Amino acid sequence: MGPKGQLEYQIPSILEVVVEGGKVTIRPKTKIEDKKASALFGLTRANLANMMLGVEKGFEKKLELSGVGYKAQMQGADLVLSLGFSHPVKFKPMTGIKISVVDNAVIISGIDKMLVGQTAAKIRGIKPPEPYKGKGIKYAGEHIRRKAGKVAKAVGAK
Repeated sequence: MGPKGQLEYQIPSILEVVVEGGKVTIRPKTKIEDKKASALFGLTRANLANMMLGVEKGFEKKLELSGVGYKAQMQGADLVLSLGFSHPVKFKPMTGIKISVVDNAVIISGIDKMLVGQTAAKIRGIKPPEPYKGKGIKYAGEHIRRKAGKVAKAVGAK
């Protein structure tokens, strides 16, 4: 529980969580050499750390649209994308996710890191960037490896 909201997480039965002196400690109930307990220990620790950070500050992913005529706009709570298809694509965000559009960039924010990342991946999956012209939806700062087209290969072959 924090200023941005509240999250819940079910702790695996192999582990125990102890809160003492404002500090959260995760311990396996069995020996740490147990592979399953060791794997779940790291996963649980990371998830709890992300949850604490999420309710304090929140998470954000930014997607950029690149291509002639590609645009995004909000229609109520839904995101409407024009991506060169014969129809506009509507995307309804999940509960706990806030989507906004600023300068042809889609900003996804929320307190659950996994949900923010999953929503960003679903939106990107509608039209991922293609390697020849780089058109599509990409993460901000993502580098798209470009390929040479047929014309460039034919010129280089002579």
